[in-house]
Amino acid sequence: MNPRKYLAPEVAAKLDRFELRARLIVEGFITGLHKSPYHGFSVEFLEHREYLPGDSIKHIDWKVYGKTDRYYIKKYEEETNLKAYILLDCSNSMGFSSQKISKLEYGKTLASALTYLMIRQKDGVGLLTFSEKIHSYIPPRSTSVHLNTIFKELDKTQARSTTNTPDVLHNLADRIKKRGLIILITDLLDDPEKVMLGLQHFRHEKHEVVLFHLLDREEIDFSYNKKTRFIDMETGEEIITQPWEIKKTYQKKIEEMKAYFSSKCHTSYIDYVPVTTSTPYDKVLFAYLIKRQKLL
Repeated sequence: MNPRKYLAPEVAAKLDRFELRARLIVEGFITGLHKSPYHGFSVEFLEHREYLPGDSIKHIDWKVYGKTDRYYIKKYEEETNLKAYILLDCSNSMGFSSQKISKLEYGKTLASALTYLMIRQKDGVGLLTFSEKIHSYIPPRSTSVHLNTIFKELDKTQARSTTNTPDVLHNLADRIKKRGLIILITDLLDDPEKVMLGLQHFRHEKHEVVLFHLLDREEIDFSYNKKTRFIDMETGEEIITQPWEIKKTYQKKIEEMKAYFSSKCHTSYIDYVPVTTSTPYDKVLFAYLIKRQKLL
């Protein structure tokens, strides 16, 4: 069995259990790191760092040196003790799907793969699901038993209610005292300025932040070609329109929203990662891995 095929969202979605999805996605990701279009990353580097002046030479991993001709040492336990918090938007808008996979299903699978990868790296990871309020909160742990706790929560998470992302962000930022990594998975269909204030609250508290902006491909392309009824999944409001008459205006608004978050995140030292439900999972996991390398 080739685990790399499970990096495709439509293939991974066919697996019923999040534990199996996560394991196969991460195994496929690691296989890709070995073949390395990723310039210098490989599975060994998940638990190593480059040798620095002052490090004891007795900690050099000579096997890695033999493969790379560069000096790496095993990270000490305290060097790998990262605490991460995955914040997953489960509001009704995340239930939208124009193809086989909803935004929420993609987000849940991404959260499971991130959890599996982090615990494999001995990092602590927690999960928070929210819409207009926090629905569940699992504090970070780094044990294998903790994996099942998060997978069970993801399995029962359903799209519900309206969105109130800013209040949720401020609430959590006030609760977390120790510096950590905040990973937000959301479609950002909320007040952009208020969401940014919530993200900047984490930065003010010295947390690192990665924002995965998740949209369905159709929400970007808007390729409807006949008279269509559009229903707001959170308010129930309906409009009937000729899509081609509003397409340019709609796409301009979407691009303005993405440009706003890209710019504001850049100036706030927040990693902004646009994703669609057709984006292979290895591209998303690699964005996380780059962020983690910067933190250690």
